[in-house]
Amino acid sequence: QVRLVESGGGLAQAGGSLRLSCALSGRRFSSDAMGWFRQAPGKERDFVAAISYSGRTYYADSVKGRFTISRDVAENTVDLQMNGLKPEDTAVYYCALDVDAVDSSSIVRSKYSYNYWGQGTQVTVSS
Repeated sequence: QVRLVESGGGLAQAGGSLRLSCALSGRRFSSDAMGWFRQAPGKERDFVAAISYSGRTYYADSVKGRFTISRDVAENTVDLQMNGLKPEDTAVYYCALDVDAVDSSSIVRSKYSYNYWGQGTQVTVSS
């Protein structure tokens, strides 16, 4: 039973920071990719960041230089450090697992590549 659980969401002021965590159970990281996506009310679920089985990282242009994705293989967790937060970052953030992923930019950036999803955690950034 594969399960992903996000944590660390909450309220931050503009320019502040939050750190999200995603705990994976039921599977060990092997040839998988882990991604972070976000969805604002009334909008599509969009790519934020991903890390491949090789450790290669990918970022949406809107968060590049502000957000950092990292992986702790021993703890089976993936984190998203969010700095310089903006009101437009407000959304529900989801982590996702792409089993036996291809290490390709187009693959990891697509929501349709992912097999499992967490329940989401709310991030709200005030002005």
